[in-house]
Amino acid sequence: MGALVTAISVTALVACSGGAKTETTEAVGSAAASDIETTKAVESDFPKKEIQVIVPKNPGGGTDTSTRALLEYMSQSNDALKFNVINNSDGGGITGMVQTASADPDGYTLGTVTVELDMFPFQGKSDLTYQAFDAIAMPIAAPAALIVQGDAPYNTVDEFVAYCKENPGTVQVGNSGAGAIWDIATYLFEEEYGIEVTHVPYPGGTADIAAAITGKHIDATLADPSSFLSQIESGDLKCLAVMADHRTNVLPDVETFKEQGHDLTVRAWATLVAPKGTDENVLAVLRDAAEKAMNSEACKQYFMNQGIDPTNYIGKEADQIMADDYAMYEKVFSEHAFNEE
Repeated sequence: MGALVTAISVTALVACSGGAKTETTEAVGSAAASDIETTKAVESDFPKKEIQVIVPKNPGGGTDTSTRALLEYMSQSNDALKFNVINNSDGGGITGMVQTASADPDGYTLGTVTVELDMFPFQGKSDLTYQAFDAIAMPIAAPAALIVQGDAPYNTVDEFVAYCKENPGTVQVGNSGAGAIWDIATYLFEEEYGIEVTHVPYPGGTADIAAAITGKHIDATLADPSSFLSQIESGDLKCLAVMADHRTNVLPDVETFKEQGHDLTVRAWATLVAPKGTDENVLAVLRDAAEKAMNSEACKQYFMNQGIDPTNYIGKEADQIMADDYAMYEKVFSEHAFNEE
C-alpha cells in the first residue's frame, strides 16, 4: 500500500513539473524508485519473527477471546503473521496497556486496549491515553442497550421514561460499578430524558447484572446486550433501544436512540494497537491483515455466535472513535463525581 501511495505521489509531482529540466525529473524518478524499493523491503521483511500481543484482561474473558479470535483470522489472511498472547490484568488492565505503550515501536509488541483507557486520566488512575498508540483494528464496539423485564408495563423508551417520571428514584437500574461504563450510560440517559433512577452496582459485570434483572432484583439496565440475548429471545427480557450509531446485527429490529431523536452513543470497545511511532509500512501489513480478517464471513460469524456485533473499524477510523470517546468521558467526569458515591 505504501508503495502505491509513493508511486501515485511521484506521478503527480512529475506531471505538475512538465516545464522542469530533464535532470530534475530524473532525480525525482530516481528518488521515487529508491522510496519504492525501501517500502517493498520493509513490507517483505515484516514480520521476521513471532509477534507478542499483550491483553490487559484475564484469560477466557470477552476481551481475551475476542483478541485471540481476531489474531487467528489475521494469521489466516496472512500466514506470515504468528502471534503469542500474554495476559496481564494487573492494575485493572493499566499495567498491560502501559507495557504495550512502552514497547519498542517495531511491530513485534502489540496490545489490546479497552474503553477504560479513555477513562483512566479522569479517574486519577493513569496518565496514559489513546495518543500513546496507533490503532490497527477495533473488532468490537458493544453499545449500551436499554433492557427491561419481559413483563414490565412499558414496551418503548418513551413509556419507560414516563414510568420513571411517575416514580422518581424508585426504578432500579443495574450497572457495572460507580463510574464504570454502564453507570455512565445510565447517567447520560437520565440527563437526556430528565429523569432520576436508582443506580445499583454489580462490579462483577454483565453476567451478574443479567442474573439480577432476570431474578427481578432490579428493573432495568443499560449494558452490553450480549449477556442478555437468550433471555431477550425467550421473552423474559425486552430490549427497548441501543446507544449506537447504527442498529446492531445481533438485535436488528431494535431501534437506536438516535433514530428516536436522542444523540446517545456509549460503546464498550476493544482495540488492537501498536506503540505510537510504529513504521507506517508495518502498520499497513497489520491493518491489511486485520481488514481482511474482519471482512471474512468466518470472522463475522464467530463474533455473531458470541452475541457480539462485529465491526470493521481499521486504523485511523478506530483512532477517531477512541478520540471521540475520550472527549465524551472528559466532559462526563468533569460533571459527575462518580468516585464519591
